[in-house]
Amino acid sequence: MIKPLFPNLKTIIHYFTISCVFLLLISCGKSTTKHNNKQVFRYNEHKNIGSLDPAFSKDLADIWATNQLFNGLVQMDDSLNVLPSIAKHWTITDSAKTYTFTLRDDVWYHKHPRFGKEATRTVTAHDFEYSLNRLIDPKVASPGSWVLNKVAAFKALNDSIFQIRLKQPFPAFLGLLTMKYCSVVPKEIVEHYGSSFRANPVGTGPFQFKRWEENIKLVFRKNPLYFERDSKGAQLPYLEAVSVTFLPDKQSEFLQFAQGNIDFVSGLDASYKDDILTAKGELRDKYTKAVRMIRGPYLNTEYLGFFMASEHPEIQSKLLRQAVNYGFDRKKMMTYLRNGIGIPAHGGFIPKGLPGFNATAGFNYQPEKAKALVAQFKTQTGIQNPEITITTTSNYLSFCEYIQRELQKTGLSVHVDVVPAATLKDAKANGKLNIFRASWIADYPDAENYLSLYYSKNFAPNGPNYTHFKNEHFDKWYEQAFTETNTKKRELLYAKMDSLVMQDAPAVVMFYDEVIRFTQKNVTGLGINPTNLLELKRVNKN
Repeated sequence: MIKPLFPNLKTIIHYFTISCVFLLLISCGKSTTKHNNKQVFRYNEHKNIGSLDPAFSKDLADIWATNQLFNGLVQMDDSLNVLPSIAKHWTITDSAKTYTFTLRDDVWYHKHPRFGKEATRTVTAHDFEYSLNRLIDPKVASPGSWVLNKVAAFKALNDSIFQIRLKQPFPAFLGLLTMKYCSVVPKEIVEHYGSSFRANPVGTGPFQFKRWEENIKLVFRKNPLYFERDSKGAQLPYLEAVSVTFLPDKQSEFLQFAQGNIDFVSGLDASYKDDILTAKGELRDKYTKAVRMIRGPYLNTEYLGFFMASEHPEIQSKLLRQAVNYGFDRKKMMTYLRNGIGIPAHGGFIPKGLPGFNATAGFNYQPEKAKALVAQFKTQTGIQNPEITITTTSNYLSFCEYIQRELQKTGLSVHVDVVPAATLKDAKANGKLNIFRASWIADYPDAENYLSLYYSKNFAPNGPNYTHFKNEHFDKWYEQAFTETNTKKRELLYAKMDSLVMQDAPAVVMFYDEVIRFTQKNVTGLGINPTNLLELKRVNKN
């Protein structure tokens, strides 16, 4: 018999039903009522949204929102292919250092009185010149300015031709341009609102801004001027509106989903994972008729990092680092702690779903080998009671405690230290932790993004190399990959670098995350992609 998730579930549901339905009633407005929710896609954002200005789209919540409102030169499909968006085609010349984009002439901004008599206008190459200059303007202080670090210059050659020149070849550059930071914005609107553009966005996307009551309700309406069409020639988007609520926790969000008040839930939270999924990661019978589940690889590697500059002999020892890697069952960990959602990491640091992924580069579960490595360490060093401390946040405490229990069977004493997320972030960046729990979510879909964590010129706090790993061969191959324009040869370089890192074991890769989404059965066209981008322009509600 399955125990109920909460002892007084009916009482909690009753409470949330009254409070959340009241919230929905007072904030939905006439537009939602008019369509009776048949063409309104509803989801909850428990982390809130900080800005609707794409120059500040750093967090996933902001990216999901701005993705509905803005377009860039290019976009990415669910298979990580870069496709045209406002740029209808492009050429790459000058030894892969010059990108020349030809723009569409039928892309209109959302209507706004500041545009004058017509209340709108088409996008030109000069808009992209303004938008990218704004991205790197110190006065704007966009967190996305780093995207253009490899750019030497850019300019509008005329209204329809935009050119970007790189300092050196960078094969992943088109992927960088798909980020929401690189969206086009209209100069006259941005300068009219100033910093308030964050709450008064005007873009070119499939939906246009309608209303935002911060921490309460956000509403977008269909953009009747949107330029993209489906394969049958029908104009996108299909939906009339998008409605976002801001219930503050995943538990209440799931209760609203279970009652049919929202259309979509993303991710698997401990508060409801056992209620909706079996231990094998399948929908429980009570949800199969009303709920659809979709899942796929997520470009997110969850790992433990060793600070290689530590003076502690346990951290300096390759034997012990390898023992930690061999010493716990990743498959068992995923079954019991994640209901089978996530891929046990027996490969390298590059996650499944990216070219360069090496399924055999990592470590499998070999407890006897782990014991032998610990014993060898004791013999070589004379340290009979080796100890390590793993620092983590409360969200990952169960994973670290599981690893702790397994490793202590090998003769290694393991302590787990729990600290706030901000403390962990600061201490990790400044080399104050011997072993730390971390994750790396791709900024752009190229394996170089993951390998940058082990390039010696990227030592934290000035770069993402938190382990301070250094290897001359790795650095040479990493730099070589920038000039390699042959895709297959570059992938082989990536795989070789990944294998080298895993052999030296500066990290313990725990698992590669998966995107998991639950939708109501009447929702169609909601895909899934390794970057966990929310794409609503092809979504329909039957």
